[in-house]
Amino acid sequence: MAAEKLRDLSQPIDVGLLDATVAAFYGTGSKEERTAADHILRDLQNNPDMWLQVVHILQSAKNLNTKFFALQVLEGVIKYRWNALPVEQRDGMKNYISDVIVQLSSNEASFRMERLYVNKLNIILVQILKHDWPARWRSFIPDLVSAAKTSETICENCMAILKLLSEEVFDFSRGEMTQLKIKELKQSLNSEFQLIHELCLYVLSASQRAELIRATLSTLHAFLSWIPLGYIFESPLLETLLKFFPMPSYRNLTIQCLTEVAALSFGEFYNAQYVKMYNIFMVQLQTILPSTTNIPQAYANGSSDEQAFIQNLALFLTSFNKSHIRVLETTQENIAALLMGLEYLINISYVDDTEVFKVCLDYWNSLVLELFEAHHNLDNPAATANMMGLQMNLLPGMVDGLGSQIMQRRQIYASIMSKLRLLMICRMAKPEEVLIVEDENGNIVRETLKDNDVLVQYKIMRETLIYLSHLDHEDTEKQMLKKLSKQLSGEDWAWNNLNTLCWAIGSISGSMMEEQENRFLVMVIRDLLNLCEIIKGKDNKAVIASNIMYVVGQYPRFLRAHWKFLKTVVNKLFEFMHETHPGVQDMACDTFLKIVQKCKRKFVIVQLGENEPFVSELLTGLPTTVADLEPHQIHTFYEAVGNMIQAESDPQKRDEYLQRLMNLPNQKWAEIIGQARLSVDFLKDQEVIRTVLNILQTNTSVASSLGTFFLSQISLIFLDMLNVYRMYSELVSSSIAEGGPFASKTSYVKLLRSVKRETLKLIETFLDKAEDQAHIGKQIVPPMLDPVLGDYARNLPDARESEVLSLFATIINKYKGAMIDDVPRIFEAVFQCTLEMITKNFEDYPEHRLKFFSLLRAIAAHCFPALIRLSSPQLKLVMDSIIWAFRHTERNIAETGLNLLLEMLKNFQKSEFCNQFYRTYFLTIEQEIFAVLTDTFHKPGFKLHVLVLQHLFCLVESGTLTEPLWDIAAVPYPYPNNGIFVREYTIKLLSTSFPNMTGTEVTQFVSGLFDSRTDLSTFKNHIRDFLVQSKEFSAQDNKDLYAEEAAAQREKDRQRMLSIPGLIAPNEIQDEMVDS
Repeated sequence: MAAEKLRDLSQPIDVGLLDATVAAFYGTGSKEERTAADHILRDLQNNPDMWLQVVHILQSAKNLNTKFFALQVLEGVIKYRWNALPVEQRDGMKNYISDVIVQLSSNEASFRMERLYVNKLNIILVQILKHDWPARWRSFIPDLVSAAKTSETICENCMAILKLLSEEVFDFSRGEMTQLKIKELKQSLNSEFQLIHELCLYVLSASQRAELIRATLSTLHAFLSWIPLGYIFESPLLETLLKFFPMPSYRNLTIQCLTEVAALSFGEFYNAQYVKMYNIFMVQLQTILPSTTNIPQAYANGSSDEQAFIQNLALFLTSFNKSHIRVLETTQENIAALLMGLEYLINISYVDDTEVFKVCLDYWNSLVLELFEAHHNLDNPAATANMMGLQMNLLPGMVDGLGSQIMQRRQIYASIMSKLRLLMICRMAKPEEVLIVEDENGNIVRETLKDNDVLVQYKIMRETLIYLSHLDHEDTEKQMLKKLSKQLSGEDWAWNNLNTLCWAIGSISGSMMEEQENRFLVMVIRDLLNLCEIIKGKDNKAVIASNIMYVVGQYPRFLRAHWKFLKTVVNKLFEFMHETHPGVQDMACDTFLKIVQKCKRKFVIVQLGENEPFVSELLTGLPTTVADLEPHQIHTFYEAVGNMIQAESDPQKRDEYLQRLMNLPNQKWAEIIGQARLSVDFLKDQEVIRTVLNILQTNTSVASSLGTFFLSQISLIFLDMLNVYRMYSELVSSSIAEGGPFASKTSYVKLLRSVKRETLKLIETFLDKAEDQAHIGKQIVPPMLDPVLGDYARNLPDARESEVLSLFATIINKYKGAMIDDVPRIFEAVFQCTLEMITKNFEDYPEHRLKFFSLLRAIAAHCFPALIRLSSPQLKLVMDSIIWAFRHTERNIAETGLNLLLEMLKNFQKSEFCNQFYRTYFLTIEQEIFAVLTDTFHKPGFKLHVLVLQHLFCLVESGTLTEPLWDIAAVPYPYPNNGIFVREYTIKLLSTSFPNMTGTEVTQFVSGLFDSRTDLSTFKNHIRDFLVQSKEFSAQDNKDLYAEEAAAQREKDRQRMLSIPGLIAPNEIQDEMVDS
């Protein structure tokens, strides 16, 4: 192939041939030609001498892609080898690139035609500048500015270069250049900015060329966030920008520049200029976009430029107000302009575009929070003064003054806040609990996927609406009821209008005083129930039903106080349980469970005017109520009734209710077991297996809400259930043995295994929820040992249920030391065979892995003496499996392993085998922990890695270890003590692992570890610094190293939210409901 001779770079390259090769690579030729061309081009790119041919290629190439290829080679050299090149080569290249740029951009035709090529050359020039300017190219900015004055096209290109330079230095420099270099470049740009500033102003005042003016505005936009302020406020710049604002072709660029200026905040020095700028802007805005315009409609019909203008206008108004709203609150005239700006913003907030809405919502949230906090802190004047920026000692008389100031300030915004309430109600996002949505074809369907963006938006809107509600409860209530009455009259009836209204009503739960909330809700629920009667049509009914359920689920306090309403609501839910419209039954069952959990006492007492408790009435009608529900919905229903029964304090009544509740499944169970006694093959029928599974799931649901009180029911089915378990297990094993690994994927085997898993889940749920009563453990655990544990050991790996491991972890966590005699039996059954399954690689049997380590952790925590009794090879297996666990990249497995390791280390330190254990494992553990600590895949485990290391270093310095950790036979001279040995060992370990660090750095780090071992936060920071220093974690996302600090901040935020009524929804607060 002719192209092969391109590889010889001893003479000038054949550019025609190179053109052909590049064309073949991008061309439509055969796959072989493309591959061959690719190989040659890659080899050329990797050849260190190739860059010397770049000028020759750029001069002669006909194909633009060939020029780009040459520039790519050059870019690599500039990035990685520039400073190593001889001065004359550097200067030659620099001058050549500058000349080509000037030559191509000096003439309009070539500049437009070669635009892509010029842009790439500009990027190359800026890459060179990052190395050579200012030190080796002092005259760069003056040269550039004087070149710009020679022709308008050169000037346009100079603007592009300046913009690139600003972006490289200020926006993309992190991780690309050292901090020192960035600082040097910033200073140079600042000190030489005067020339650039003059050039920009000169162009804006003298040029008539639209492209040049646009390029200049675009460059200014990149500069405005960092240039010295005098250039903005003490020069004609702002006036010039405001002069361009009304012109349609510059409008968007100008408003972006003004937004950058608006976002600057630095004290009060230029307040007067800001007021002037804002007022002129608002006057001009009214001619561009009259305040009477229907902005959402204009946006929907507008061009992309007009739509961008609306978005930019939102950014300008929100940026200005965030930084400077107070300077506009000074005179009536300014306040009028301020309110007009906010009116525009309200109108823009109705635009149907997520990005535009996010910009507005973010600002509304911060404004309302600021007004609310001042109002909320009135009890704490110092905090309020601080909020308002008044740094002063407060005299008693001032507090009243402050109060009136705050009231006056709220007065200014009262009308805007009222409009904002309406906006929030009309655009409320969908909360998580709502399952019924409108699809793109306008049909009402059940939601299948959660949309996280919508949930985030809901959270912000809900918070904003709660602050708005606190600022004026009356107005909030009035607006909501007015909208609701428009739904009833049909004037405003639409699915979306009703949805957003009800989501808004539900979202402010807890923010009103109780009597106001009661009055408000009586009206809301009454109107919604009426609406359900008035409006016909299945889809309409489904939407109204979904909204009734959402609203009542949000107000448990109201329902607890009003039995009549509670009963009506629950009966309405029972009605909805027969409604087969997608999603309605699910939501009815979920809401029923949610309401019962918060109001359970109400259902077991005889209410005024009733003959029996509601639960008894419900149990009588139960078969008809659940007749139309799917199995999973019946389970939710049973769990809810279990919650009611659990609230009954009389044991006799409780057992009677439980018996009545379980009547249907128990009858079916007795029938199946009876048939099985006649012929065991009856249990092999798929339909029977499904019924068995369903009965067990129903039992699990009730066990989860009844806990200890479920004992009488589980005793009834327990032994038969274990027999079914054993039989199904044998069926699974024989199927897999006969049909090979694929048999485990068949629907029949999957179904059998579902019954086994559900059996284990039922026992685990019951034991986990039951109170710690030893007699329950004695009754339930022994009969299980052979059918469950023996079966696990006997089974093939693919037929072992991981739930066996979690069941025994639950049992040990529950009955603690009482289980110590059974541990050897558990070990024997599960240990060796599970380890063989999980140590072949990191992927197979993920469920078994996690549950196996949880079981080990339970044993280590509660039955540690059983671990000490293990033989050495067995203990080695345990330790190897722990190391295996924390090496795992699966976060929860690694964390379980590290927690388990910490418990083992602490327990062994207290035991008589302390020396023996640490002599065997100390160095291995230290080495393995350092390995994961410095591996970026294991960042999330940072906190636990630090705790393990801290434990090891504290232990070795405490003198607890009385025998040497080093191998006496292998080390000729004895160390004075273990501390000194571990220091040396650690220095050696880290020096070999990080050859890029000097011996002094490593020694300093290790000494620092020992010195700070007793103070966790210093110890942790010391390790963080080491990780950055060792270059293991540079220029990456290091948030995991600060995860603990972030968690502490989140807890602080939660405490703040708890102090404001309604911010945490009443149904999310984990309280023991006072509902007697």
